[in-house]
Amino acid sequence: MTSSSSLAADKIKPTKKKSATIEPQSVSNAIVEIVSDSGEGSQTAGQLFGIVSARMGNGTWTVELIPAEIEPPARSPAGASGNRIRFGTDVVTNMGDTADVVVAFNEQVLYSRIDKDAFREGTHIFIENKWGSVPQEAIRKAYATALADFQTRGYVVHEIAMEKECLRHVTDARRGKNIWVLGLLCALYDRDIGIASEEIERKLSRKGAKVVENNLTLLRAGYEWGLANLPFRYTVAVKPPDKPMVVMNGNQAVGLGAMAAGFEICSMYPITPATSASHYLASEFKKAGGFLHQAEDEIAAIGFAIGASYAGKTALTITSGPGLALKTEFIGLAVMSEIPLVIVDVQRGGPSTGLPTRVEQSDLLAALFASPGDSPKIILAPSTIDECFHFMITARRLAEMFRTPVIVLTDANLATGVQPFPRPRLSEKWLSPPLDMSPWDKNVDPYDWDPETGLSQRPVPGQKDGKYILTGLAHDEKSHVAYVSRINQYTHDMRSRKLATLQHSLNKPIVNGEPEGDVLVVGWGSTRGAIEEAVGRVRDDGEKVSSLHLRILSPLEPGLKEVLSEFKRVITVEINYSDNPDPGQPESNNRRYAQLAFCLRSHTFIDVECLSMVHGIPFSPGTIEAEIRRILKALSTV
Repeated sequence: MTSSSSLAADKIKPTKKKSATIEPQSVSNAIVEIVSDSGEGSQTAGQLFGIVSARMGNGTWTVELIPAEIEPPARSPAGASGNRIRFGTDVVTNMGDTADVVVAFNEQVLYSRIDKDAFREGTHIFIENKWGSVPQEAIRKAYATALADFQTRGYVVHEIAMEKECLRHVTDARRGKNIWVLGLLCALYDRDIGIASEEIERKLSRKGAKVVENNLTLLRAGYEWGLANLPFRYTVAVKPPDKPMVVMNGNQAVGLGAMAAGFEICSMYPITPATSASHYLASEFKKAGGFLHQAEDEIAAIGFAIGASYAGKTALTITSGPGLALKTEFIGLAVMSEIPLVIVDVQRGGPSTGLPTRVEQSDLLAALFASPGDSPKIILAPSTIDECFHFMITARRLAEMFRTPVIVLTDANLATGVQPFPRPRLSEKWLSPPLDMSPWDKNVDPYDWDPETGLSQRPVPGQKDGKYILTGLAHDEKSHVAYVSRINQYTHDMRSRKLATLQHSLNKPIVNGEPEGDVLVVGWGSTRGAIEEAVGRVRDDGEKVSSLHLRILSPLEPGLKEVLSEFKRVITVEINYSDNPDPGQPESNNRRYAQLAFCLRSHTFIDVECLSMVHGIPFSPGTIEAEIRRILKALSTV
């Protein structure tokens, strides 16, 4: 998207000329941000704009901008709240690089985004102009100073009397400005106002007809104002899908996938950013025969889930990093007693309370190792919102087949991001089979491990002759407490052998690109879209670069050493911490690597490098592209 310096600091004024007569400029994709103080509805406006674009047939990806505090100070960078929406003609898989257009409710919240390098020279900023005429001199000065700073940075600033325009239609602009802005953006990007109206009715119908009517009035007012006053407009061509699509965020996909998988019980305690999954299940789970239990704390939640699973109904618990830490002892119990259990961990920034509303991929090592003693478990990592749905089905089946906990690692980027994906075609095969309550063979022990696979049948309480004592202590095949060295060694072998059995059933991971070359970029989780876009840009220049995305992290997918060995340099891209390799940082033999890099180095003995950050935001394709080109340049000088 190009900018015009003649529009800098424009104060758009009403005009008799309808800009609807201006032919919209065609662009293949766009990045829009809406930023405000917390509570002004910019997140809702952004979500609606993304849904409208997705329903029209555009590829879409959204990223919520959420402050860490519940009630942050107004007019401050720390209080910035909102949404980034990237949409395009083709499939969109990540947040992109810098924004093309930003709508801001005040000037201070923009500095939070400037700190994240979210804008570039030429980014158009549409900003509420009331701050230039308020009684408080300090605010007027801050506003003027900021606008001058924005122009110095090369942003194209447009002042708009948003609140004044809203007050023509409602008495409280704070409760409608966001929808007026939605209408403005629909005009700016040639969006279907009918779809926007439908989404507003759907979202607000529970608040009553008057609320819906007021918001539809504001939507139309913003749309008509935009048509009459915007000096430029854009259109993003759509590609109608060749199959039915659904539009949702990752937490909704997890909840929907849980129902499709046949889970009947979910026990959880609310925690950001996993809470919206419980909200979704609270409204929908009962329709599929499910029961949502909100426990008094994280420990009680997993205890309830383990009890339900022991009784025969494999249960689900959903949490985030601090909750995973609290559940650790019970996870060990599920491993030792071999009770099927699925745990969804929506990762956020840490340690401790950390960055509760920001994205990180910091729980991989915790999921792998945070347990007293050896505690092998299956770990899955969906990379798209589509996979958030389908991995829930896989997780339940693996938990029951291997009698073990399965941890599904999503993150805040997937949890809150909205994306269209093909409508799942439900299958009864996804559901858990009915419990076999026929009499248990008395000659079969409750832990009658197959020495080759580590697997055993699962007795269920209430099954005739199937009762046994459950214990978290070391035990033998009969579940009798046993401290004999030989038995303890053997039971550890059997629990580990289950993972080896699973690994032997997996296919070798598929490389995105050529199977050999100069650089291989390895990722996991929500970094996939940004990695593949960055790799594609570099490959377009003829460079020998490929990528590999891992979805099963325990056990690691087979053949990794062979795959990695075909490239001169291997680098992981991860949203977690690693030491900077620059001079002055720890020596190489003491350096801390990013978490997947750590695992791959120990697993393959290959010198895997890492690009990682803990900025609290997803990776942009441009950041990854720059690092790939740096490595290629270094290789060319060797």
